[in-house]
Amino acid sequence: MELNALSYIIGGVSLAVGFVVGKVLYDKNSQKKAEEAEAQAKKILADAQTNAENLKKERLLEAKEKFVQLKAEHDKEVLERNKKINDSESRIRQKEQSINQKVEHAEKQIKENDAIKDNLNRQIEVVNLKRTELEKHQEEHIRRLEKIAGLTAEEAKSQLVESLKQEAHTQALALQQEIIDDAKQKANKEARKIIIQSIQRTAAEQAIENSITVFNLESDEIKGQIIGREGRNIRAIEAATGVDLIVDDTPEAIILSSFDPLRREIARLSLQRLVADGRIHPARIEEVVEKTRRQIEEQVMEIGERTVIELGIHGLHKELVRIVGKMRFRSSYGQNLLMHSREVANLCGIMAAELGLNPKLAKRAGLLHDIGKVPDEETELSHALLGAKLAEKYGENPAVVNAIGAHHDEMEMAYVIAPIVQACDAISGARPGARREIMQQYLARIKELEGLAMAYPGVEKAYAIQAGRELRVIVESEKVTDAESDKLSFEIAQKIMTEMTYPGQIKVTVIREKRAVNVAK
Repeated sequence: MELNALSYIIGGVSLAVGFVVGKVLYDKNSQKKAEEAEAQAKKILADAQTNAENLKKERLLEAKEKFVQLKAEHDKEVLERNKKINDSESRIRQKEQSINQKVEHAEKQIKENDAIKDNLNRQIEVVNLKRTELEKHQEEHIRRLEKIAGLTAEEAKSQLVESLKQEAHTQALALQQEIIDDAKQKANKEARKIIIQSIQRTAAEQAIENSITVFNLESDEIKGQIIGREGRNIRAIEAATGVDLIVDDTPEAIILSSFDPLRREIARLSLQRLVADGRIHPARIEEVVEKTRRQIEEQVMEIGERTVIELGIHGLHKELVRIVGKMRFRSSYGQNLLMHSREVANLCGIMAAELGLNPKLAKRAGLLHDIGKVPDEETELSHALLGAKLAEKYGENPAVVNAIGAHHDEMEMAYVIAPIVQACDAISGARPGARREIMQQYLARIKELEGLAMAYPGVEKAYAIQAGRELRVIVESEKVTDAESDKLSFEIAQKIMTEMTYPGQIKVTVIREKRAVNVAK
């Protein structure tokens, strides 16, 4: 390609020279110039040839260098391929050697196994022969024994099995009884240890609830204001609260008597507000008592919330929290119900932790085990079954529900914490001085007396006062007339005489009053 380019250049130069020569030849007047032009053309031709030769040499040199470089690269690539081929051949030879060695080893192993197999076959044949001989000897021996003992092999086997069975049964019974006695001894010892530790760690104080509250006064002059003209103020307080006010010669004090701690607390707070305000009259008394009742409801909720927080119990339904707060104003055999439930909860938590159970669940069941003793409505169910029903209603854990219902054996115990709650309830109630049976019987009689009166139509409220010696029945004036009031008083008194057992006598007072209320706006 480069030679063709040179040819083209030389041809172009020749044409130029020819053109110049022709032009000179045609120029008749300038021969000298033609000669010079011819000389110049020759010179240009000579230079062009020289340049063409130089360019040709340079291109040949470059082509040689390129050829040498390509040859070197090709030789290098060939060497690398040869090296890879040699490596592959080397690896293949090594694999062939390894395969040959494995084949030789396998063939050797097969030969050894064949030899061992032949040896084993010979030994098996010998063993079979000896077994046959042994069976023959055994059969002969059994025939001799049967001939001597007069029994067949099956009969002898049956007698032997029966004898061994009786001996094993006797030994098993003895061993079982020994294990049971040892387990009982250890269990009783461990149970006493856990119970004693639980009681020592709680160390709760026991306080008996009384049926009276002493309201202290700054001076005896206030007694007259509390009594009011012709006793109207004291009667209004007793009618509104259901608490018997005893004003005697005790200096600067009035005794509030009622079996219900909640009523006594309402009466105490109401008296405190009335005395501080100074305005004591029937209308004001009713207003203050109603406000105090609402305040006590709020206080009940606060007591319940504080109790569950102190015991570390979470997620309790608000209604159950309110019931826990109400237990503060109830007593069980003279023992404050909330203090008793708190103590049972702590005992349950300690025992459950000692036994490796869930202490939070046990503490929850212990706190709620007596919620059936503070119902909003009277029911024929026992307090254990009623408490289980309430706990189930408000979404408590089935184990807690079962523990509440079974702590007096009125429901079958289905969970492990149920006997723990039962034991802790007995521990809390059985401490010396913790409870008074007579007090509980008295409270039950008072509640029965009020419930008897409330069963009559038209009765709005019924309060047992003076330790149950008087029953005050407040009726609705729109439903009961004056004549019917006399009849109602007689009927209640007769029903008390026929259905109840009580000491002394009970005075039945039916109160009916007409109120006309208007509001000036």
